[in-house]
Order: sequence, then C-alpha cells, then structure tokens
Amino acid sequence: QVQLQESGGGSVQSGGSLRLSCTVSDYTYTTGCMGWFRQTPGKEREGVATLNTGDGSTYYADSVKGRFTLSRDNDNGKNTLYLQMNTLKFEDTAMYYCAATGAYSRGQCGVIVGNWRDWGQGTQVTVSS
Repeated sequence: QVQLQESGGGSVQSGGSLRLSCTVSDYTYTTGCMGWFRQTPGKEREGVATLNTGDGSTYYADSVKGRFTLSRDNDNGKNTLYLQMNTLKFEDTAMYYCAATGAYSRGQCGVIVGNWRDWGQGTQVTVSS
C-alpha cells in the first residue's frame, strides 16, 4: 500500500505563500495519480490539484487556478509531490491531504474522493484575513 506523509502546513496571512510536501513511499501504480485534497469542518473533502504520473496531465480546481502549482520530484530515489500555494486567501484555510490512486490511466485525474485509495494524515493550513 502506498504510504503518504504531508508536511509544510502552517499559519500565514492573506496574500502569503506556503509550500506543502508529500513524501510518497511504495508508489507501485504503473498508471496512476497523485494529488491534493482539502477539507474544512462540516464540509466534504474536495479536490484541489492532481497529477497523472503517467502522462503528466494536471487538474486544478477553479478556485486555485493561477495561484497553486503542482510539482513532483521523482529523481534519485525520491518521490515527493509539492503544492506551491501563492496569494493565499482566507477561504483556503483547511486540512490538506495528499492522496494516490491507480483508478485513472490517462488524462486528467478525477477528484471523486471514493476513487482515491491511499491517503496521508493531513496538514493544516490556516490563512488569516
């Protein structure tokens, strides 16, 4: 089973930046996806950004387009997924989760939570207005 560990969350003022990291172990999907989701209390978990590790297709939620950027370091035995978050807004406050799945083969990875098999424990991002 894929192991995921997030880091990089914290508190920041509106307009600031954070970079989240997700260290991934035992990623054995020959075709699959990695991504970031977020959740606030009382709301459903939502997809933020995803990466198809096979063909490089990306997905960004409309609310983060132009502000958040995915990248991946897959060299020298490392497998780390990053989420650079710029121009943060109060409404970006949430618990952010890293996830992986083998449910999608090509193109943009869907963000149906039930299709994502592997999850990290989450890292909290708090943006003060």
